[in-house]
Amino acid sequence: MNHAIAKTLPAREAAGPEAAESSWVDTHDRLRPRDFQRLGEFIHGYSGIKVPPSKSTMIEGRLRKRVRALGMHSLADYCDYLFDQDGLAAEEIHLIDVVTTNKTEFFREPEHFRILADDVLPRIASERRIGPRAPVKIWSAASSTGAEAYTIAMVLAEQRRHIPELAGVVYATDICTDVLGTARGGIFPAEMMTPVPPEIRSRYVMRAKDRTSSLVRIVPELRAMVQFGRLNLMDTSYPMDRDLDIVFCRNVLIYFDKPTQLAVLRRLCDHLRPGGWLFLGHSETLSGFDLPVRAATTAVFRRS
Repeated sequence: MNHAIAKTLPAREAAGPEAAESSWVDTHDRLRPRDFQRLGEFIHGYSGIKVPPSKSTMIEGRLRKRVRALGMHSLADYCDYLFDQDGLAAEEIHLIDVVTTNKTEFFREPEHFRILADDVLPRIASERRIGPRAPVKIWSAASSTGAEAYTIAMVLAEQRRHIPELAGVVYATDICTDVLGTARGGIFPAEMMTPVPPEIRSRYVMRAKDRTSSLVRIVPELRAMVQFGRLNLMDTSYPMDRDLDIVFCRNVLIYFDKPTQLAVLRRLCDHLRPGGWLFLGHSETLSGFDLPVRAATTAVFRRS
């Protein structure tokens, strides 16, 4: 442990994680109004996520995980550590991890994956040279535990059965480090595979040798197609190629205010090659934004 950090923490944290986990946390403890305001300003500035007062109970519940992990006794202790004892630099990633929402599922909004398979990928194959040295590049820009990224990889692998030259790579990023760890392992509860068509499931999902296990794993060849990394969409620039064929950024913009949405969308468009495709969530819109894309179908856009 960094000794400078240890000096600012209670004795339980300095003693080790076992002592920290044994600390008692009052589940009726509440954030002070000033602390909620400071947390909201930091979370919005760092991640773009809005934290209205209606979310206070949810935020309190999630922050208690960090109170417990650090061996503290109250949300007030935790906020004092963040804002008055210079703990924010050491804690910011953990804070963002616990407050971000990571809802995801395989083949979520399935029409998008039908469009990807039947229209977008065949068009890319016909419009430009593709192959192992010129793969189709797809970015899942808020990948959570990897369900979207692995779904994209399944669609790519399936289409390659019909278009052999269709090599592809999926870049998958998220702001939350915890979910990226899960995503890299490719291990999921078996019930998460319910939306996956049986024939696809049989090719790309492995059951455990222990038949009583409730876990399954994505096959190695599919895991090899996906590259996971941490990325904050609020950063002013992204370390991504600028000739991407497809960007998925679905059900993320709804957490941002309008100026943040526009800034993020402009940066995403900058990474699309001319003719590249942008997929948004069905509840998201580009209405009122001046962007270099045009609508192709519901929540799917193409760069001019």
